[in-house]
Amino acid sequence: MRQTLQELVERYQNNLFAVAFNVCKNAQDAEDVVQDTFLRYYTMKKEFDNEQHIRAWLIRVAVNKAKNCNRTFWRRNKCSFEEYMETLTFETPQSESLFETVMQLPEKYRIVMHLFYYEDYAVREIANILKLSESNVKARLSRGRSMLRNVLKEEWDDDK
Repeated sequence: MRQTLQELVERYQNNLFAVAFNVCKNAQDAEDVVQDTFLRYYTMKKEFDNEQHIRAWLIRVAVNKAKNCNRTFWRRNKCSFEEYMETLTFETPQSESLFETVMQLPEKYRIVMHLFYYEDYAVREIANILKLSESNVKARLSRGRSMLRNVLKEEWDDDK
């Protein structure tokens, strides 16, 4: 017995996501596992006895792929932001506070600010790295500085 992929996706996508999420504890990884599971079904030419057999096979494959996902180098070696901060050394407490504040910015501003101030890249180099226009990089730097100014001003006013 073989069913079309579309039928199986409609019927089991949510179940497989729940199973994968319970193992991975991460929505993006669980989505990848579900896709990989359906891809495995599609590329495999196995015949199944009945629908229960298909369902059981899909769940087993999803669980195994989720476990494999947890065993990857990236998942085993990642650390939290707090753990990473403990490994860094700063000259002053103010520079540590500033770095933490920069890391709280939205990603598109944080990356540009980090490359410009911490890695000493020029605007043109950042534009090439991120595949943005130079004016876009300048705008992000300006907005990022403005956001930092507002956050630091609030902290400064709170200290008074």
